[in-house]
Amino acid sequence: MTPTTLPQPDLSHVFDIAVAIANPIEIGQTPLGIRRMIPITGGVVDGPHGQGSVLAGGADFQLIVANGAQAHLDARYAIEMADGATVFVANTALRVASPEDSKKIMQGIPVDPSAVYFRCQPTFETAHPDWQWLHTFQFLGTGVRKPDGVFLSVYKVC
Repeated sequence: MTPTTLPQPDLSHVFDIAVAIANPIEIGQTPLGIRRMIPITGGVVDGPHGQGSVLAGGADFQLIVANGAQAHLDARYAIEMADGATVFVANTALRVASPEDSKKIMQGIPVDPSAVYFRCQPTFETAHPDWQWLHTFQFLGTGVRKPDGVFLSVYKVC
């Protein structure tokens, strides 16, 4: 039996998410790494497949490892689409930067996005019938962390 290379999947832009955040809650150095929690206070969703708002009340749970160079992110929040549908978002991500740039990010100091690898795998969950298609695809995203928030572009894997 010989493996066969299958066609590369296409990506289709779904929407962009601007997530507003509050000051981090520092848990500190744990046996697994530096643990932080970043409260999510709101935001905006806009793109070819939907507009809406990020609802306050979620958080991004972070584990900083590799001498500060890697951040393993686990964000959980809800968005309300323009038609009233509420969508739960569970987004895991990996952010990699030099220890110096990672320290700046943690302090809220701007860093050149080209110096940071930031990719995510959001999943969506909703009861609204018009948004059931979110359950039938995988999604990938790219992100950037700025002092005032996190900015994500989400793509459907086709």
